[in-house]
Amino acid sequence: MNFSNITMSKRIRRTPYTNKIEECGVTGFTVVNHMLLPKAFSRSTEEDYWHLASHVQLWDVACERQVEIIGPDALRLTELITPRDISTLAIGQGKYAPLCDENGGIINDPIILRIAEDRFWLSIADSDVNLWVKGTAYGRGFDVRVFEPDVSPLAIQGPKSYKIMSQIFGNKINDLKFFRYDYFNFNGNNFLISRSGFSKQGGFEIHIDNVKAGLELYDHFFKIGNDYNLKPGTPNHPERIESGLLSYGSDMD
Repeated sequence: MNFSNITMSKRIRRTPYTNKIEECGVTGFTVVNHMLLPKAFSRSTEEDYWHLASHVQLWDVACERQVEIIGPDALRLTELITPRDISTLAIGQGKYAPLCDENGGIINDPIILRIAEDRFWLSIADSDVNLWVKGTAYGRGFDVRVFEPDVSPLAIQGPKSYKIMSQIFGNKINDLKFFRYDYFNFNGNNFLISRSGFSKQGGFEIHIDNVKAGLELYDHFFKIGNDYNLKPGTPNHPERIESGLLSYGSDMD
């Protein structure tokens, strides 16, 4: 699907990186969480697969929106909407946590990050979780605030992701365990970075809450990226299916 075939409106949002992605030669988009997600570049799906498996890619995954739950009843509410035991989730840790409706059906399958004792981020797939959690919270009288923070993630995926990330953020980043996060500095800006991503090749997700700083970081990746054969990329369905990574709306409903 070519970008020119999408009729833009206020219901479809560009990401902070869309201009950069267009400069990189994107040839197709889809829409996730009412936001553009790059789906194709000049390479074929097979070529993109082998590049991801051998080198490193930078993905615009700003459509991976966060739903923030904060307040005295944040833990109660978060435990209500998922069958996972969130009480054991530590600050600095994430869990894969399907969200279930009143019949036990899956309505989304986010990674839940515990930012503080009474603060959680739901890093969601494609459905209107913000509205659903608001309805659940306020209908039951929970003492919380539910909203979508201005956070636009970038993903760095592939076997060389560890080398390029350590060059930018220092060797400490390679000490991160899977589904853990910490804060790392670049040019005076702290970024919440988790060891996670929608591929089996390894990598990180950078949760960016400062657009200017995020664009500077994006440019820096490509400034040093030739040494790692860095290219722009996007989640690759053959690769993630081999990985056993389910896609909400595609593999399950």
